[in-house]
Amino acid sequence: MPAPARRAVAERVAPGGSALGLIAGLVGVALVVLLVFVASRPPAEPVPVPQSARVEGELPARVGDWRDAQLEHAAIIMRAGRDLGLSERDVRLAVMTAMGESSLRVLDRGDEAGPDSRGLFQQRDGWGPYEVRMDAYGSAVLFYRALARVEGRDAMAPTRVAHAVQINRDPDHYARWWDDAGEVVAAIDAADVRVELDRSG
Repeated sequence: MPAPARRAVAERVAPGGSALGLIAGLVGVALVVLLVFVASRPPAEPVPVPQSARVEGELPARVGDWRDAQLEHAAIIMRAGRDLGLSERDVRLAVMTAMGESSLRVLDRGDEAGPDSRGLFQQRDGWGPYEVRMDAYGSAVLFYRALARVEGRDAMAPTRVAHAVQINRDPDHYARWWDDAGEVVAAIDAADVRVELDRSG
């Protein structure tokens, strides 16, 4: 009789038995606690991307519903287009497009249709590096380069030109901002401002 008793004790402590089950259970509990902790933490603030252009001087306090950083971004978009030698219609068209894509804000988020979209023009990963898409001047240059490849654009409705570049769902999406873009461009041109570029890079 003593021998079977010893075997019973050995079975209770043998490797691969309930001891391993206990360890696995503890690991599972730890993982659940970790996941709850991570999920409960607030999302990290996006790290600001250094901008390659800055606006100096006094912008209008407001142009219609547009103001502050929105007007600064419009001024930078205008500078980029003129640096590339594009027409004033193209410049206005670019401002219109950014109004329709981001409300002239450098957005660090996309949407359901394009979760990787970023910046003023909501450009996806295929447009270029994140840092360029998040830079007001850099993203404008990306837009203008694509715009310049649209043949016959001067004979097209502005919203259709923007659609040809952005490939969004509604080709008439941008039409509502064409007049606003004209007013913003005219107001910035009339103001005593200049856009300076960072040449250090």
